[in-house]
Amino acid sequence: MTSATALSQSQRMTTRSPNASRQRPPVIVVGGNDNALSLVRGFGRRGIDAYVINQHNSDVAKSRYAQLIRLPEHESFETAAAEWLCGPQSDGFRQSVLLAASDEALSIIADHHEVLSNRFLLDLCNPVAQRQMLDKLETYLLARDAGVPTPKFWQISTQADLAELRDELVYPIIVKPVLSHIFQQKFSTKFIVADTFEQLCQAFTVAEDAHIDVLLVEKIPGPDSQLCSYYTWLNQDGDTAFDFTKRIIRRYPTNMGLATFHITDHVKDVKQHAVQLFRHVGLQGLANAEFKYDARDGVLKLIECNARFTAANGLVARAGMDLGAFVYNQLTGLPLPPMDDFRDGLTLWDPMRDFKAFTELRRRGELSLPTWLSSVTRRHCFPGFDLTDPRPGLARLMRRVRKSRD
Repeated sequence: MTSATALSQSQRMTTRSPNASRQRPPVIVVGGNDNALSLVRGFGRRGIDAYVINQHNSDVAKSRYAQLIRLPEHESFETAAAEWLCGPQSDGFRQSVLLAASDEALSIIADHHEVLSNRFLLDLCNPVAQRQMLDKLETYLLARDAGVPTPKFWQISTQADLAELRDELVYPIIVKPVLSHIFQQKFSTKFIVADTFEQLCQAFTVAEDAHIDVLLVEKIPGPDSQLCSYYTWLNQDGDTAFDFTKRIIRRYPTNMGLATFHITDHVKDVKQHAVQLFRHVGLQGLANAEFKYDARDGVLKLIECNARFTAANGLVARAGMDLGAFVYNQLTGLPLPPMDDFRDGLTLWDPMRDFKAFTELRRRGELSLPTWLSSVTRRHCFPGFDLTDPRPGLARLMRRVRKSRD
């Protein structure tokens, strides 16, 4: 492992502000949910002004540490945000640190990198590689080229492609959008799972009617606890600045939803595959990859890659790897935080959604009440909720209560 403190002076200067003596410039966090909230809290507690470009009713906009930048009305958040960042409205924020907390934000920075790099302080990045990792089909194709294990996957464009592939497909199978954030905006879910060819045809028709490109991906069997992630930051030579790994315990809905329970853990072997992919595509700056262990052949297989802060950012920081502080200090010439190691066994728990995961698993005979209670009886950090910044968590709680009554 290459320690962050061991990065050479020349490497640090690749992302440092032209005015390195300027202390604590503001930070602008674009998009995101739990990750954006953890970032603005971290910056706010350090006395750094934190601005957010997000929906006015988002949880992060309610944080005491965040100042919302209101965009002009536009049917597309991505377009409105790009126009504001690249236009004269943002002139007063020149040389602020600009951070991406969503796929939309990554798209904006990749598409307008030259303009934005002249206006803001940007984390080191390779826009071409970032676009490739946003594209799920491109990600799998590049992983295969790099020798990184993946689930079986198929490229399709038409119903005729489905018919031609019918005899070689395996079930259950995932209809996965090429661009996840576009699909989520329309359907509020990451993908569709089909158990039969008929269901697959129906799911493909839904995506086709919405003009969304998809691929088909084998659903790896086994519990969500076989999912793990690797995080790092890469310089221009592909050297890693630190290593962080965690596992997922449960998701809701089971085997397809967002994680409800994460735990920090030094996971073996995951770094090798992740860094192999990162270096093959030329990723620079923050990088994260998620894998699932396939018990059928004993191999970790790639699920997805994100070149940004993720939903578990608060847990990563609590474990001793403050990614927001690392990137910010890199850009502003401040001393880098220690990134040599992290604590195992720390958890990020979403109680309401994890209880739903428990009830689903109990119905299937896979989890008992005593076992679930034993797993959650410990200190946790929580997505959204913080005693020193309660409004975002309370707003989320009320929203979920109202939704449960509908």
